[in-house]
Amino acid sequence: MKYEELTHKITGCAMKVHSTLGNGFQEVIYQRALLIEFEKQGLGFQREMEMPIYYDDTNIGTRRVDFFVEDLIMVELKAVIKLDDNHLNQTMNYCQACNLPIGLLINFGSNSLEFKRVYNVNHPMNIEYKKNNPKNV
Repeated sequence: MKYEELTHKITGCAMKVHSTLGNGFQEVIYQRALLIEFEKQGLGFQREMEMPIYYDDTNIGTRRVDFFVEDLIMVELKAVIKLDDNHLNQTMNYCQACNLPIGLLINFGSNSLEFKRVYNVNHPMNIEYKKNNPKNV
């Protein structure tokens, strides 16, 4: 799987943060702690990066992503009791609107850390994923 090593590194940082802090804090607290873990792991990232949103190749606005890691992966954080389809759809929409190949949705609010890899199946780098997962398209 493309980006597997990088996504494992990111989720490993999130696991460290969750195991240290537990659940119950506001999202910004996890964001600050995750920033420290990313730095420890030597990951290149931008926090609260403003990303352009495109419609039909036209820039129609911007959206701030929690983290943009190694100029490849958007990381969206949540601190809710349970992730739902709206959170997943939001992350998927951001990946497509920003034309990013992959995103991670990470939730610190539950007893156990939750994370989902979200693929932009329309991105040229994900042609193989689209072929191998026709049900997810």
